Amino acid sequence: MDLLEQILSNKNMNEAYIRVYKNKGASGVDGVTVDELKQYLKENKDELRQRIRTRKYQPQAALRVEIPKENGKMRKLGIPTVVDRVVQQAIHQVLSPLFEKQFSEFSYGFRPKRSCEMAIIKSLEFLNDEHDDWVVDIDLERFFDTVHHDKLMRIISNTIKDGNVISLIRKYLVSGVMVNGKYEDTPVGTPQGGNLSPLLSNIMLNELDKELEKRGLRFVRYADDALIFVKSEKAANRVMSTIVRFIEEKLGLIVNVEKSRISRPKELKFLGFGYYYDTNNNNYKVKPHPSSVQKFQRKLRQLTKRNWNVPLDYRILKLNQVIVGWVNYFRVANMKKTTERIDTKLRSRIRVIIWKQWKVAKKQIKSLIQLGIPEEEAKGLTYCRKGYRFIGVSKVVQRAISNKRLKQRGVPSALEHYLKVHTVI
Repeated sequence: MDLLEQILSNKNMNEAYIRVYKNKGASGVDGVTVDELKQYLKENKDELRQRIRTRKYQPQAALRVEIPKENGKMRKLGIPTVVDRVVQQAIHQVLSPLFEKQFSEFSYGFRPKRSCEMAIIKSLEFLNDEHDDWVVDIDLERFFDTVHHDKLMRIISNTIKDGNVISLIRKYLVSGVMVNGKYEDTPVGTPQGGNLSPLLSNIMLNELDKELEKRGLRFVRYADDALIFVKSEKAANRVMSTIVRFIEEKLGLIVNVEKSRISRPKELKFLGFGYYYDTNNNNYKVKPHPSSVQKFQRKLRQLTKRNWNVPLDYRILKLNQVIVGWVNYFRVANMKKTTERIDTKLRSRIRVIIWKQWKVAKKQIKSLIQLGIPEEEAKGLTYCRKGYRFIGVSKVVQRAISNKRLKQRGVPSALEHYLKVHTVI
């Protein structure tokens, strides 16, 4: 069976549909939803296959959506139609195993059975085994928006010899985007948000991996962010200069000069992690980068705003989701003290929310008494005219709404979950 027929086979297309349906996501320009997709494919799958076989199939433009980044800039996403997502996913499922054989063992992004955690563990291995104390941190600027189509297709053609598949991939690259109802060409780039884009990015950046391996350099790459480990500042400067030239001249990509730099491990931020030197064990370890902790705390503050009028059970549900997800991501990091501080602030804010729910002085006094506070103390706190911040940290409220009671109520603890899932490396 040739490659295109493998892509269009019932089994492969069904698997692609299931993946797209499970991922949900917004509709594309045609407005067809994932819930309507099954019926559409049932009625049109044969015609869809025939149009692809005869090269008459034309993907629709991706819907341009912009989401704000932390630095104030916007990330441009392209949302294909649900039908195009199924076809892209079907291509991905057949092509991925062919290219996986070629990919470097030191690249970790958008690959099966690989993760950020594995990239972090490998980076620590490099720092600690060979004492490579200088790091070349290379970040590509707007990678998905700047990929050169001809260069990418030439690389793909070295492996894929089926002209129909090559033609189909190129159609996706040039299918354009709809911006505020107007069509725009896409002469360069691959839409960030398409099912095929992660594979295409790895195919392109595998050329960088091969160059680094050819030079005998030790590196870790996750998507468009790469760390290269060397022994001296002089070597770091040389590597930075020659690798930037290779990326820009040979691959036609743009290096982000603001984010790319030569640094010591303690100055790094990689995949949200920061590095520090443990003098007791004489090796490098990781912790959540301060900016990652700040971002997490901002999210918790959003979920514990006093003026957010939702039931406490709903807040607790959302807090559980956010805390479990964040702690799981950083589970290889050392962050016991960090999670203790986070828990203390979170409990204080939850106590204020509960206090506010009691609303009037009479109810506040009665509730405190029911929770074991003597009447005089209850009245003293209620009539003290102090602000909410004082209430949240007051000893009286901490005794009344104790950590134990908050736990019984379902309020999550970042520290408790961390101690359950922490992996020592």
